[in-house]
Amino acid sequence: MTDMTLNTLVDAVSGEAMMAHLREFARWVKLSGTPEEMESLKYVRAKLEEYGYRTRLVMHDAYISLPGKASVTVDGRALTSITHSHSQAGRVSGKLVDVGEGKESDFAGKDVKGCIVLAQGIANPAVARLASLAGAAGQLHVSPHEYIHEMCISPVWGSPTSETIGDMPTTVVCSIDHDDGMALRARLAKGEAPAVVLQAEVDTSWRKTPILVADMDAPDGGLDAPFVLFSGHHDTWYFGVMDNGSANATMLESARVLAEKRHEWVRGLRLCFWSGHSHGRYSGSVWYVDEHWDELDRRCVAHVNVDSTGGVGASVLENAAAVSELTTLAGEAIRERTGHQYLGKRKSRSSDDSLPGVGVPSMFGALSEQAPGTVKMRNSLGWWWHTPFDTIDKLDEANLVRDTQVFVHTLWKLVSDAVLPLDYAAHARAMLSELSKIENGLAGKFSVDGLMSGALALRDNAEAVAALADEADPELTAKINAALMKVSRALVPVDYSKGDRFTHDPALPQTPWPTLDPVRALVPLVADSDAAHFQAVAAKRARNRVAFALREANAALLSVLNG
Repeated sequence: MTDMTLNTLVDAVSGEAMMAHLREFARWVKLSGTPEEMESLKYVRAKLEEYGYRTRLVMHDAYISLPGKASVTVDGRALTSITHSHSQAGRVSGKLVDVGEGKESDFAGKDVKGCIVLAQGIANPAVARLASLAGAAGQLHVSPHEYIHEMCISPVWGSPTSETIGDMPTTVVCSIDHDDGMALRARLAKGEAPAVVLQAEVDTSWRKTPILVADMDAPDGGLDAPFVLFSGHHDTWYFGVMDNGSANATMLESARVLAEKRHEWVRGLRLCFWSGHSHGRYSGSVWYVDEHWDELDRRCVAHVNVDSTGGVGASVLENAAAVSELTTLAGEAIRERTGHQYLGKRKSRSSDDSLPGVGVPSMFGALSEQAPGTVKMRNSLGWWWHTPFDTIDKLDEANLVRDTQVFVHTLWKLVSDAVLPLDYAAHARAMLSELSKIENGLAGKFSVDGLMSGALALRDNAEAVAALADEADPELTAKINAALMKVSRALVPVDYSKGDRFTHDPALPQTPWPTLDPVRALVPLVADSDAAHFQAVAAKRARNRVAFALREANAALLSVLNG
């Protein structure tokens, strides 16, 4: 691979072609599992086959929730409102209780059983879980501005299991706009007791939903050869031309451009277009991971996700998310294609990132954002996000080309670099930083020395392997790549999950290296107290899990260094 090849591919990205795709996507409201979604996928499939990809359409069962009509009345006056995916259906009334932003501390000391909680901010799984646990009958969310955003409030990642069905929301959930919500909060502050009634129609059931899969192999690759997974959801709220039509256009254009230089690939490329993102809490990607776990474990080297590219006014690219071992690649692609300096951020529990348990490193999701202060919402994708106003006029062709060029650069490196661009020295440095914070908080109550030494060894071994990679012959290159995949399988699960490689953590915020949460829980406890002793039992097991992951990772790297 040469810089000339990469530049040629980047320059070949066509805004005209992508805008043509968007005009097609703008024809359909693509709710999960609906005929309209399938019609739109037929267009995508035809284009991919035109570009030379093998395609297959998979239908599977998913637990999908489609919101219907909603009604919120206050003292008999109707407010503008919507309900949400996975809200309970029905009608509730009761005392209205202000719970601020709906954090755990906001619920503390409040008896909300049978009440309707009033929460500031966009409806979300975390508040739904707390309200359900507290026995509330309903939730009323206050939008941060005049636009009300559709949301999925399930805290269960993917379709629920027999074990997690009890974690689903038990309340009727509605949202109102900012002015109406603030007026209600003011009345409550004065001691008034408005009569509030919530009513919601929600169609929640198991239904068949599609996944479109497209493959192209490297010239020397076979059915068991490594591949890069490039994914994005196809289902939408309303017409969803930015979310996620623009990302689907980015996927199609990246696939077209990359295929032109397939003869230089050393790994295959697989594209997956998910359903169930918006209405099933990532049910499509979760089903796919569960169904294809063994293949993904053996063959998938990295996952690149794409969401909502090319928005009007999306001028911020510094904060795109990536696991630490892919931040070097992310920074290179963003810097060289946009001129922006990459700051990076840790990936959140979002964006169909359903592969941490498998051990597949992932990057991106949303790439470009609105500048701070230009929108009053949680993720800066634009005020039109998850509203009926997500139409084709919200796309900027130049921004769409820019964002797609970043993805082309990223994907090209992943499919064509002889040695996988996975920087595990960066991972080690990030882990050492986190361990230092934990160690300082523990103040000698519990030792993480073994983890520190394991992470230091990881840093040194990864740097040594990277130095070898520059001059590696084909045999050594193959050994390095195999080792890097083993390192991924060891470290990604403890970095981005509770450590179980075969299940999925909830769709709730998580700490870095959540496997270490039992160790962190020791920090506020009094040394030698019963509580500290009990917690230390769990902390030791968590420490063992991370120590084992580090041992496996270092062994993989040493197998290269020791010949």
